[in-house]
Amino acid sequence: MNIESIKTLGDLKKSGWKSKSIKDELRDNLKQNIKNGVESFTGIHGYENTVIPELERAILSRHNINLLGLRGQAKTRLARLMTGLLDEYIPYITESEIHDDPLAPLSSSAQALVDEHGDDTPISWLYRDDRFYEKLATPDVTVADLIGDIDPIKAANLRLSYADDRVIHYGMIPRANRCIFVINELPDLQARIQVALFNILQEGDIQIRGFKLRLALDMQFIFTANPEDYTNRGSIVTPLKDRIGSQILTHYPESIEIAKTITQQEARNDARLKESIYVPELAQDILEQISFSARESEYVDEKSGVSARMSITAYENLLSTAERRSLINGDEKTTIRFSDFTGIIPAITGKIELVYEGEQEGAAFVANELIGEAIKTLFVQYFPEIKKLKKPDEETPYDKLVEWFFNNDGVELLDELSDSDYKQLLDQVTPLEDLIQKYQPEVPASDRYFYKEFILWALVELDKLSKKRFTEGYQFNDLYSDFVKGI
Repeated sequence: MNIESIKTLGDLKKSGWKSKSIKDELRDNLKQNIKNGVESFTGIHGYENTVIPELERAILSRHNINLLGLRGQAKTRLARLMTGLLDEYIPYITESEIHDDPLAPLSSSAQALVDEHGDDTPISWLYRDDRFYEKLATPDVTVADLIGDIDPIKAANLRLSYADDRVIHYGMIPRANRCIFVINELPDLQARIQVALFNILQEGDIQIRGFKLRLALDMQFIFTANPEDYTNRGSIVTPLKDRIGSQILTHYPESIEIAKTITQQEARNDARLKESIYVPELAQDILEQISFSARESEYVDEKSGVSARMSITAYENLLSTAERRSLINGDEKTTIRFSDFTGIIPAITGKIELVYEGEQEGAAFVANELIGEAIKTLFVQYFPEIKKLKKPDEETPYDKLVEWFFNNDGVELLDELSDSDYKQLLDQVTPLEDLIQKYQPEVPASDRYFYKEFILWALVELDKLSKKRFTEGYQFNDLYSDFVKGI
């Protein structure tokens, strides 16, 4: 259909266009996508067998939807992607405040226009992306904001009685007629405001300042909320929940592979970073494992959740740490080092909600603990496990490495070492290369130095070596060196 040639109601009638509710639009276009094997929710990972099938069933059922889940679980992203299931353009009466359907106008002003101009009534076209309205529920939201209010200035200018519906100033919901309307964090909306939504959801009428106005609004409502046991500020009132067709539970990524895919997709890393900074696969795994460890940590409030945004911002900080070092040293290319993970601590401390014990220890301490837990979790997947108890004469794969530190003065890895100096220092610790050669011989040359440093950090976490943070970097040493030096 050539919409540029359809400018009046008469043109629209001649084109054969037929009215369709927004829920039928979504349903019909989804049916077509499913039949043709087209993915409707692209860029959403980890929900293929859980959330997305439930969401599609809700759309096919023409339901209003509540997406319930902790922060950073792509609830708003899912809602925004639903615009892709709308028709590309829909017509509306040009001067209408509420996108009146030209063939079935709702508002009295639009009906008056059609009565006055007939088939010459001008129409415009609304693009699918412009049919998405969003409101963050906050305690200061009023019924007037959402539904509307009487405008005394309009009444005075038009010389109208307050009983005339033309004096109404429409709120956000009527103005989103024939659109998707999202209310984020629904429990934060005051109970009396939630009550105002009852009739809109069920009967399709609104009440403003003492008189009832019948407006059969055509809308797709999507609500988002955190679980009620977390949201101390309020809850969804029971009658409102009863009027929402489907409640869909979202969740965090269930594997590191899915989490990596999300982080790589969402992180703001430009082409320059991709060309100049190499990120070993193990570094990406550790980064994601930190979030998984945080969700199980005794220091972090599990009811608050750990957003996927933590991994995304941490990855950006990791790249920036390496980029800054390469700029200082004049290196055109560099590789992520394990010591670069120090740079992600600000991204962690701002994203986790601590319980009392965590507050007592401090956010920076907890961030370092989470990095340590991630190291210990992944280390046993690459190298032999260090047993807590062993026989006196029993040898371990790490004895030569520990002996090397006992016989030498340790290693100082400065934050701003050039790549050549960094590699030279790690090459001095010869048992590291032997361990990699024996247990991870397939590791590419580009990743070997990251693995070497990974072993050092892991042995610190497993109480085989000591690590000290000083102003310019880290010092790795024999576990008892400080005690001996003190004597």
